[in-house]
Amino acid sequence: MKGVYILILKLDNNAGIKIGKLGNLNFKNGYYAYIGSALGTGGFKRVTRHFNVASGKNRTRKWHIDYLLPHSSVVCAVLLPTGEALECAVARTLAKFADRVPGFGCTDCSCPTHLLYSE
Repeated sequence: MKGVYILILKLDNNAGIKIGKLGNLNFKNGYYAYIGSALGTGGFKRVTRHFNVASGKNRTRKWHIDYLLPHSSVVCAVLLPTGEALECAVARTLAKFADRVPGFGCTDCSCPTHLLYSE
């Protein structure tokens, strides 16, 4: 199955974390929503991969989110089954209700971010 997903993460310790080529970013305590695409070959298996990175079972760092996951708790994943590329539309819509983490997870599109923050 393929689609778009939203990872809801909780960060309990204010932290400066090196996020790949973005460099060091400061993250506040609170909740983060990461909007990702699972339209590729593996579909929603990408979400399982994220869970494995968060738990330490997978140490490969491929995407921005891979650097944040080990420092946070995964609260849940919301799966939106679709064959359409709705990742950017979902990110834009949710950004109306939360703060943005600029440049995060959006190197392959023109969105300002795919990671949102709320206390």
